[in-house]
Amino acid sequence: MHRTHSTPAPKKREDSWLKKLGPGLITGAADDDPSGIATYSQAGAQFGFNMLWTVLFTYPLMVGIQMVSARIGRVSGHGLATNIRKHYPAWLLYSVVGLLLVANTINIAADVSAMGEAMKLIVGGPALVYAVAFGVVSLLLQVFIPYRRYVRILKWLTLALLAYVATVFVEQVAWLQVLSSALMPQLSFKPEYITTVVAVFGTTISPYLFFWQASQEVEDQLADPHALPLIKAPQQADANLRRIKIDTYVGMGFSNLVAFFIILTTAVTLNQHGVTDIQTSAQAATALRPIAGEFAFLLFSAGIIGTGLLAIPVLAGSCAYAMAGAFKWKNSLERKPMRAKQFYGVIAISTAIGIALGFTSFDPIKALYWSAVINGVISVPIMVVMMLMAARPEIMGQFVISTRLKVLGWLATALMAGAVGAMFLT
Repeated sequence: MHRTHSTPAPKKREDSWLKKLGPGLITGAADDDPSGIATYSQAGAQFGFNMLWTVLFTYPLMVGIQMVSARIGRVSGHGLATNIRKHYPAWLLYSVVGLLLVANTINIAADVSAMGEAMKLIVGGPALVYAVAFGVVSLLLQVFIPYRRYVRILKWLTLALLAYVATVFVEQVAWLQVLSSALMPQLSFKPEYITTVVAVFGTTISPYLFFWQASQEVEDQLADPHALPLIKAPQQADANLRRIKIDTYVGMGFSNLVAFFIILTTAVTLNQHGVTDIQTSAQAATALRPIAGEFAFLLFSAGIIGTGLLAIPVLAGSCAYAMAGAFKWKNSLERKPMRAKQFYGVIAISTAIGIALGFTSFDPIKALYWSAVINGVISVPIMVVMMLMAARPEIMGQFVISTRLKVLGWLATALMAGAVGAMFLT
């Protein structure tokens, strides 16, 4: 009887704005992984306040393209790989999925390594052992905790990013100068400046985020027994499209806010003390210690671990969703491992390879460079295909994207195409 009377309560909670945050929030927070932290730290250390404009500029574009991916998932009831398989040539599907697997596995290796180094900085001991432990814990959580409970863990892990907001307040900041530089930066056409801008754009808009958010919309729909793909249940559209909008605006806003504060923290500490060459997130944390003090160092280091625990499942999970969609495998984090063996196998293998690379002569700095190159190369065709899919009535029915979303999505695509071109030129 208690259960019968208590059923209305969850509906009230689901109507709250906190309940509207899910795929978009986690996707945005996962964008600030240890590899991203290294990129933003380098931007702030090398160019100070003159890199703050990049995360303001990319915010609406990131919102646009992530909203497109979320809508494709929720409207069609399928992830991106499944939709590409159904509507586009096989060579495009296999090329994109193959390159995504390579880039994500390299990223996992770099992130696991960064987490191990961060733990070593905090407590001492062997970084490699910590890296293995973090990778294994992340894998076990993904495999053995059902989606509905696991997604709550990921939501709480997003709070780790607040460490980067808190760190900046340890220092005195000339906020008027920050505002002026963010809105009216001193731009440069030197190769090193252009390369850093391209790196920030490539870190902010990444292919694995498209696959993850679209697939999480499908997961959310499958987890609700009353929900159907919107193309089959248009009466559910208003509430769901409104939720996607709020979720994506907040999630990408959170992501870019944290990126802004990482650049700002390293600008007011490292850059202003002449420390301009930062290659890894752990190196940034170490450099902060004598300048900003022990508290700032601990916050920065702990943030690396928290963001890694959030990002690794997204990187491995997006690999699994892409492979499952390409080869028609059963896939869902809600399924038990024995009922989706290939799906969980990809998660396990990509994570295991990422961990194993730490036992080789793996250079995380060079690896991240090649990961960024691969991500840049595949992001443009994926974004083009997404934009074309989102405008096709046979995929989206009456929910083809609006003119405003088309403009934002194509602007983001053009930005990435320009960034990739600039990357090769410089």
